[in-house]
Amino acid sequence: DATVRPFEQMQFLRGSENLYLDIGYCTAQFRRLREMVHEFNLKLLQGWVSTDCDGLIFMDDWGSQQALLISPETWRELFKPLYSQYCELMRSAGKKIFFHSDGYIFDIYEDLIELGIDAVNSQLFCMDIERIARRFKGRITFWGEIDRQHVLPFGTVRDVLKAVGRVRRALDNGTGGVIAQCEWGVKNPPENIRAVYEGWLMPIEELP
Repeated sequence: DATVRPFEQMQFLRGSENLYLDIGYCTAQFRRLREMVHEFNLKLLQGWVSTDCDGLIFMDDWGSQQALLISPETWRELFKPLYSQYCELMRSAGKKIFFHSDGYIFDIYEDLIELGIDAVNSQLFCMDIERIARRFKGRITFWGEIDRQHVLPFGTVRDVLKAVGRVRRALDNGTGGVIAQCEWGVKNPPENIRAVYEGWLMPIEELP
């Protein structure tokens, strides 16, 4: 896997429960593992930034349904410095910077903006979209996401169009601000997936 995602890479190596204990105790072994993974990722990114691409993405799934998986303070101490170096490397090569995280990540949006990330792909419907807009609209681009836990698999076409309308009304400032996107599962009704794309193309005043 050529995706830069240090938190998840360490989980693959240690197992999730072990890694949470490592983080909690902040052992010397954990710090060494973090350093090794980080060095690997920097070398990986050095290869990617030398390619003729416009942008690069890195990721880590940081959120549960209602909170970060670790405290914001611990995240800032242990992982934000790694991300800062990744962003600096990508920015120095003139690349757009994209970041993905599932779950509730409201508490680190400000940090992602500070890091200079251009667009964030996150599970907007795990959070209060209107609250996100009040704090962060116009400061970072939101990379789509229509509720794939409830609306897409179980909702009606009208439910889907309402969800698209909610995202657009909250985050689209008329000049962009949100990237149309739809991630779906194999059992999602095809008409719901079609409705997502139709909703992005409709005049916003026609959406429910």
